[in-house]
Amino acid sequence: MKQLPTAVLTLLFAVSPSLMAKTLDTVASFSVLADIVKQVGGDHVKVTSLVGPDGDPHTFEPAPKDSVTLNQADVVFVSGLGLEGWMNRLVKSSGFRGVPVVASKHIQTLSMLEDGETITDPHAWNSAKNGMVYAKNVMDALIKADPEDADYFRQHGNAYIQKLEKLDVWAKQKFAAIPQSKRKVLTSHDAFGYFGAEYGVKFLSPVGFSTEAQASANDVGQLIQQLKNEHIHAYFIENQTDPRLVKQIAAATGAKAGGELFPEALTGENGEAPTYVDAFTHNVEVMAASMK
Repeated sequence: MKQLPTAVLTLLFAVSPSLMAKTLDTVASFSVLADIVKQVGGDHVKVTSLVGPDGDPHTFEPAPKDSVTLNQADVVFVSGLGLEGWMNRLVKSSGFRGVPVVASKHIQTLSMLEDGETITDPHAWNSAKNGMVYAKNVMDALIKADPEDADYFRQHGNAYIQKLEKLDVWAKQKFAAIPQSKRKVLTSHDAFGYFGAEYGVKFLSPVGFSTEAQASANDVGQLIQQLKNEHIHAYFIENQTDPRLVKQIAAATGAKAGGELFPEALTGENGEAPTYVDAFTHNVEVMAASMK
């Protein structure tokens, strides 16, 4: 048997670890969660987001191709807390053999009374502190699915968590420099409860936690009066919702446009918020600017 030259053997040994490295086929329910999986998983994951850029996870309607995507996945991630009302049906119809990983596990949840019913707020990731919990849950799930690459996932996951920790401190300092009386924001729907609780910002919106909710004329009238009473001068549209109602309310109160927020959908790669860190940073900066 002919022996391979030493140079060839050296080259094979040098490249073999990367050639043999496992790549997990993962699926995330929506773009924010998909990015967290990408940041933690790095080169060892392929991530598909069911709800794409600028897409609304509340109103998403799965297509047949989504069942195929789910069926072929190694790991499926959901945010949970009632965000993806369509997910259980999709998992069942897809024949996915695993159990979806709930990225919001261990979150201290918030709730509100809506139409006489207590509803859990699903938008937990809008606090960077909660984003760290999401990242830790994602890291643990990837390690469980691919224990051979545990060190890689820990390195990437912990570095990402440290980045989110710095972001959390920065946001708190940013708002702490603004008088409490000015920390008020009008948005399209109630997606910033965790953000408000963590950073001392008061949010008002015409509809509740889901973009599927409808605001009554009485609700809108009361909100307009409240905005006038509290002297809120800026409103924000959201990239995944219809801006007409919030613009109508703003016109009745004299509020000016403060910009666009990204509470539950990232943009495409060329947009202002292609990553979770970008979206959070943008949201903090434009809100703080409007308060000054």
